Amino acid sequence: MLRKCLHIVNFFLTLRYKSNPSNAMKKICSLLLMLSVVFTFAQETPKVDLKKDGDLTVATYYHDNGSIEQQGTFNKEGELHGVWTSYDTSGKKVTVGSYTNGKKTGKWLFWSGDTLREVDYVDSRIASVSEWTDKVQVAVNNK
Repeated sequence: MLRKCLHIVNFFLTLRYKSNPSNAMKKICSLLLMLSVVFTFAQETPKVDLKKDGDLTVATYYHDNGSIEQQGTFNKEGELHGVWTSYDTSGKKVTVGSYTNGKKTGKWLFWSGDTLREVDYVDSRIASVSEWTDKVQVAVNNK
């Protein structure tokens, strides 16, 4: 496929820069550099398991190391619905929150080191924020 693209680009550049081939070569080299960067940094498709449970679809996304990244459900319209939980690569909870028909609702918990943030959402808008930092774990973020 890459070879086919290069032939097409070369054809058009040859037509356009017939009188000055050095410009065509510069353009080809620039294009090859851009294509190599794109192919080098192209992201892989996320690993995900989807299971139907009545009107809901249960989704589990995975980190590259195989541990769970996120778990939650979608409603029949494909909107986020219900409790969603996010984990770091070591399996500790990072975020727990709820959606109702695609909108953030209720209390959301965010862990960051020794800090716990509680954010209350109403209709996807932040209603209040509380933060705790303590040497004693306020809320356990293990599985």
